[in-house]
Amino acid sequence: MNQAVKTKACPLSLKDLPNGALARIVQMPEKDGCADRLEALGLRAGKVVEKISGMPFHGPVTLQLDGRQIAIGWKISSSIMVAPIKNRGGEDD
Repeated sequence: MNQAVKTKACPLSLKDLPNGALARIVQMPEKDGCADRLEALGLRAGKVVEKISGMPFHGPVTLQLDGRQIAIGWKISSSIMVAPIKNRGGEDD
């Protein structure tokens, strides 16, 4: 079952979030080995992330999460749904 967080903002995939934007994760991929690995990295519904960069030609997406940078694959980033946060005051993990 998908982990989801209710939000008023229109969700979009992490890969489509503009570089430098803050967003709250609202939905993670279905539970499987990949989802377990993402959770081990700290990515879970409700967490606030900043998209640092997305590489062209389906390259990795780099995120700032809990004070550290992590890179995830383009395909995985397309299955993580986020809600953009308008200001930095929205970080209330």
